[in-house]
Amino acid sequence: MSTYPMKWDLEGIYEGGSQSAAFTEELGGIERDIEALAADLKEAARAGTEPDGGKLSRWTSAVQSILLRLRESESFVACLLAQQVKDSAAIGLNDKVKTLAAKFNAALTDFDEQLRRTDEQAWRSWLAGGDTAQVAFALNERREAAREKLPPEQEALAGELAVDGYHGWGDFYNTIVGRARFEAVEPDGTRRTLSAGQMHNRLSNADRSVREASFAEWEREWGEQAELCAETLNRLAGFRLKLYGRRGWQSALKEPLLMNRMSEATLEAMWSAVGEGKPELVRYLERKAGMLGIERLDWHDVEAPIGSAGRTVPYDEAARFILDRFRAFSPDMASFSETAFRDAWIEAEDRAGKRPGGFCTSFPKSGQTRIFMTYSGTASNISTLAHELGHAYHQHVMDDLPPLAQEYAMNVAETASTFAEMIVADSALQAAADPEEKLTLLEDKLQSSTAFFMNIHARFLFETRFYERRREGMLSADELNRLMEEAQREAFCGVLGKAHPTFWASKLHFYLTDVPFYNFPYTFGYLFSCGIYAIAKQEGPSFAKRYVALLRDTGSMNVEDLAQKHLGVRLDGPDFWRGAVSLTTQDVRNFLALTDK
Repeated sequence: MSTYPMKWDLEGIYEGGSQSAAFTEELGGIERDIEALAADLKEAARAGTEPDGGKLSRWTSAVQSILLRLRESESFVACLLAQQVKDSAAIGLNDKVKTLAAKFNAALTDFDEQLRRTDEQAWRSWLAGGDTAQVAFALNERREAAREKLPPEQEALAGELAVDGYHGWGDFYNTIVGRARFEAVEPDGTRRTLSAGQMHNRLSNADRSVREASFAEWEREWGEQAELCAETLNRLAGFRLKLYGRRGWQSALKEPLLMNRMSEATLEAMWSAVGEGKPELVRYLERKAGMLGIERLDWHDVEAPIGSAGRTVPYDEAARFILDRFRAFSPDMASFSETAFRDAWIEAEDRAGKRPGGFCTSFPKSGQTRIFMTYSGTASNISTLAHELGHAYHQHVMDDLPPLAQEYAMNVAETASTFAEMIVADSALQAAADPEEKLTLLEDKLQSSTAFFMNIHARFLFETRFYERRREGMLSADELNRLMEEAQREAFCGVLGKAHPTFWASKLHFYLTDVPFYNFPYTFGYLFSCGIYAIAKQEGPSFAKRYVALLRDTGSMNVEDLAQKHLGVRLDGPDFWRGAVSLTTQDVRNFLALTDK
């Protein structure tokens, strides 16, 4: 019997699941407060007078109160849908929350307009007050962003129409996943019907025949769903491009860069350094192919385990392994993670009906988080668990900040999660005495590097080119397959055998409406965490406090200023990124030396 529960507890958030009366009451309160805020802002707009400090403070307080509860509600619904994709009541609640979010965004548009209209001197005087100091960055950011958008009434209309249009298409992915059925043949010859989450775990099975059969079935089923996926993806991109055009935005990257608080120069410097580091990873992938006894790695071989990595690790053992590694870096991080394991904040059970993938979502009102994954005992599962706990710890150290100061971007969120992965992987590698264990751990690190340097780059190339082509019209499923395969072969520097053409259909990240280009922030987070980790190793245990200070500032700075303040480095030039890439280069060289015979 497990020490730690493998099913999460949502009852402590809102009792009753998708039938929760408490949750219905919460949504009612949020709706009333949004309507009151919206009415107050509309009245101010009609009056036409410049807002004073009192009104700005009242509106800001209301915005933060609603934001806190809306984030809690969004997380609750996301958890309900993830644990059972066919929960019809949860689907209805999701629509209700999306509608509330659209109303809130409409009110925020009016709020932002009032921020924009405020006289510069009055604005600075108000921000200098004690109540707004911690959220000054977020308020300035909103004020500047208002100058880049359409008039408030048009932005509000776009947001309202997006509920059943843009966001509706995004939610349709859950319907598609719910339809997907995968047939698997067990060693004893029995056939099983698996969900997408269960089938995905089989793609990295230690037995290549299992991987091959699973990948063929994965491609077959996603090929069956491809027309629905293509329609969905085209509509999502079409909505974005039309809205961007109305705003006068020329680049599809403008919004994701703004959302990630980073410059295009930083993005280009990062990808340039990645490109310089890829030849070393090619050497690793070629060596791995030889070790697996094949000429070239197919897609399903890239994450295949070698050596003892094929061992199934029980959940409790994985938990203890992670906690021990966290404790060596920060007792506080370990203590928090122990709470997450012990108090059933983690949904890890391998069962039908669950959504594929993994995520961490925060409940800022409750001061808790929830982690979702399907644990089957693989090395990749352990990495995912550490990764999501890194996200959870990031939110934990920010729980006492005002809601607007907790709104950190995806790229720094991925920094915290990847840093946690790195703590686990590197400390385990250093402690390993057995060459076979050392090889297994080193290879797991290089799998992560390959994912961030090549897989994520393929996604970025695909999405960038897809948006360029989408301006000219809809793309068919076959065209999207070709675009995906071309991106994969380029990103993997021609080292792949069989590619994964339907990857665009199977991957949730392409269908998320809250964050466009859900790809490059992963690579940013990985490399930024590499640079942070290098500093942490130099400084030792004292760095844990600096790390927490950096995390607490992630909602109050752009990434260039964050890196300059806490690390003393520039991100819009190549040096920092090359240094981060060099850690992977050293891992490759160690791997080649260890496998030379």
